Amino acid sequence: MQAKDRIILALDVDTAEEALQLVGKLSAHVGVFKIGMQLYDGIGPEIIKRVHDLGGRVFLDLKLHDIPNTVAAASRLITRFNTFMFNVHAAGGREMMSQAAQAAREQADRQSTAPPLLLAVTVLTSISQQELAEDMLVTSLSVEELVVKWALMAQQSGIGGVVCSPQEIIPIRKACGPDFKIVTPGIRPLWSAANDQKRITTPRQALDQGADFMVIGRPIVQADDPVAAARRIIDELEA
Repeated sequence: MQAKDRIILALDVDTAEEALQLVGKLSAHVGVFKIGMQLYDGIGPEIIKRVHDLGGRVFLDLKLHDIPNTVAAASRLITRFNTFMFNVHAAGGREMMSQAAQAAREQADRQSTAPPLLLAVTVLTSISQQELAEDMLVTSLSVEELVVKWALMAQQSGIGGVVCSPQEIIPIRKACGPDFKIVTPGIRPLWSAANDQKRITTPRQALDQGADFMVIGRPIVQADDPVAAARRIIDELEA
């Protein structure tokens, strides 16, 4: 996999015009474009087609979390959009994840396309150990222990990988093996501010630890020259 293909650019903008301008500039410099709730809720599924029309692959980051039947139905619909990857919340449980994975595979078979990479979100990178205990009332496990348990449950449910903090890459890789995909947000180059994420690392560190894909947003999107910022990250990965 080339270095640029590991970069998932977070299109955390409000309008289609802003998003498509970034896709047009950066489709040759990043591998995947992440469409999250901010953009999807404002524009709808049409934005997926428009990114595809510009040659971009899409990670639909909606973090599905509902009863199994509802999430399965959403998975079928998202697969019809020909997304490259999408995600569900591991906290939704084993049955929800199993039905989501099965629905995506069945829909892909029906339309004769490759199934999307289905990911489980473990513990958000904005959640600290203190917040896990005090706000979410998980006092018996550390963040790392909870993430690994959810990653194993996801794998056993037919999920292809996880979204996790870079700090959990090594224990997840050890528990789930080399073929389980790991997508890491919380990535900040050394020249970029941490912003609101508490558990972060650099792109090169994430690669060395075994990440498959890295979600990077503000360091590229808010740069004076987004292409130069992307190239700088690629150079770091290739160093």
